[in-house]
Amino acid sequence: MSLTIPDDLLEAAQLTEAEMLQELAVTFFQKERFTLAQAARLAGMARLSFQHLLASRHIPLHYDVAELEADVQTLRDMGRL
Repeated sequence: MSLTIPDDLLEAAQLTEAEMLQELAVTFFQKERFTLAQAARLAGMARLSFQHLLASRHIPLHYDVAELEADVQTLRDMGRL
């Protein structure tokens, strides 16, 4: 799915395209609609960089068992476990 946001709306919000994506990602993460990995991907950021962004806004991480299991599986698939 593609979403088009008119330039005049970005200008009115005084945001760049990248900043708008970060704002959306933070909002979806805060509302627990996206995992950390999904939100970082939407923001176009590495997961650690996105975590720093959240920390700068005093937004706590929510990290559940399913996310832990997915991370462990990813590490296994990469041969790191």
